[in-house]
Amino acid sequence: MKFTSDSLIALALNYYTVEHGDSVTRAKAQYYYGRVLRELGKDEEALTFLSSAKEMFGNIQCCKMFAMATDEIGMINRKKKLYQDFGEMLFTHYGVSGPLILSGSSHIAKKAGEKKLKLVIDLKPALTEEQLDQRVLRDFEQNINKQFKNAVTRLFPAKLIPVMIERSKIDPGKKVHDISREERQSFVKLIKHFEMTISGLRGYNEAIITKGGVKVKEVDPGTMESKLVPGVYFAGEVLDLDALTGGYNLQIAWSTAYAAGSSIK
Repeated sequence: MKFTSDSLIALALNYYTVEHGDSVTRAKAQYYYGRVLRELGKDEEALTFLSSAKEMFGNIQCCKMFAMATDEIGMINRKKKLYQDFGEMLFTHYGVSGPLILSGSSHIAKKAGEKKLKLVIDLKPALTEEQLDQRVLRDFEQNINKQFKNAVTRLFPAKLIPVMIERSKIDPGKKVHDISREERQSFVKLIKHFEMTISGLRGYNEAIITKGGVKVKEVDPGTMESKLVPGVYFAGEVLDLDALTGGYNLQIAWSTAYAAGSSIK
């Protein structure tokens, strides 16, 4: 039987973790094997192990390794980034929405139909990770004798606070002066890399703009008349035109309608 280098590592790790490992060792084994797979270029398999390790480190509150696993996952995801932008968004009862999300949806629609995607949100984009760490540290110093859950009220909207506390893996009742440097830095990483899973898009009835339609190469841009069927004119969303949210699609509709209407005799 022939073994590749990574399959041998997998067998060794599996034996060691099953037979001898405690929860920390098992998590580290998942993490290091994920790193090996990433270096071998097997990103999808690496993500499986690294994501498992990240969850395990979070459950045992191993903040340093949790942050390292997050960084490794980020390195893989940055290579496969489908869309990135800065703008306004909002959390809803079903997920996320807003101008930024609407614009991004046009870039991920096809992939979202094939598999689950990861959405990573920077909740404090105006601050670097170092600046945010200093901001959090100041808040902690001002609330040093308070419980953690009562020391972060200035950082987030009220409805987001319990979510961030739960995701942080820090005991809500823990006194701020007992929170370690590693826990604080892990909390900062959470704020800068808030992850959600995109399980799908909203239905056609809620769409802002549609994709697809009559090919623009088959239409005279000056008159909007079909090049294939004389006397037939097209305007608006029936054309294969779509733009980012912000009024551009309305302008397309108005301009093409004006051109078509002015050309019909």
